[in-house]
Amino acid sequence: MIARLFAGLATLLALTLASTACAKTDHGRLVEIEQVAVPGLPVQRLTIWLPPGYDRSKRRYGVVYMHDGHNLFDPAKSNFNKVWAADRAMLAAMRLGAEPRIIVGIWAPGNDRYRQYLPRDIYDAASPALRTQMDTMAGGPVVSDIYIAWLAGPLKSWVDKAYRTRPERDHTAIVGSSMGGLVSCYAFMRYQAVYGQAGCVSTHWPAVDPRDLAGANPELIALWDQWFKGRLGQPEGRRLWFDHGTATLDQYYAPYQQVVDTRIAALGWQRGRDWQSKVYAGAEHEENAWAARLPEIFRFLLR
Repeated sequence: MIARLFAGLATLLALTLASTACAKTDHGRLVEIEQVAVPGLPVQRLTIWLPPGYDRSKRRYGVVYMHDGHNLFDPAKSNFNKVWAADRAMLAAMRLGAEPRIIVGIWAPGNDRYRQYLPRDIYDAASPALRTQMDTMAGGPVVSDIYIAWLAGPLKSWVDKAYRTRPERDHTAIVGSSMGGLVSCYAFMRYQAVYGQAGCVSTHWPAVDPRDLAGANPELIALWDQWFKGRLGQPEGRRLWFDHGTATLDQYYAPYQQVVDTRIAALGWQRGRDWQSKVYAGAEHEENAWAARLPEIFRFLLR
């Protein structure tokens, strides 16, 4: 499997020459790579943001890997004509002292998003009844283990070769929202030598549609608690961000997040230094809400 994953590296290197770069501005530069074949995964697509001055200097930059890349920069390419404005958030965080970083946006693969982002650990540990619900939503095999192996291996290797990066753990972050928050946690815990920071925004702890449940799911609460207990480890310089709102889908997250918060504290992580968990009253489960707090997220993670 590892050999097959690294076979995608040659494809990515060849695609560098065919990538389409948008016009340069004072706000940085976007690079689009539209077709990336990865064994075991749906076809992937990338949008990469290079910070202002990248083309005029020899400076090296840390990297933030972000899921749902189509919803990060350009409303015309987004699902709902609204975006995280990740480039503007990075610029705002930089003005307040955050480390400037390259942003690598990995697009979600359409209807395959759920099965690519659902942590395979949780799927495997779920009861037959819960797994049946997950199977219905996935519409195919859960491939998040392949996805995060590709992110941490072939994709990162290509990014580090194609761009002037600082490849060390302390300069590599992973960020996502909703199911993207789950897979960010998954990658952060599975590849502790790769990622120094993770942003898990409006993390979709219910995993399936919470409106089908009468309150929080005790099985999932226990699964997430044991997941963090068994996988998170000690901070050792890493930083972790969680948050959620209180409206639309976010209204269902508090019981799960409270248990996760308690477990992280019990493991010795110091809140405000190693990790943060915030509630945004009235915030909905959507890109404008995430855009509003992304500069704050970047300032905490990239300081």
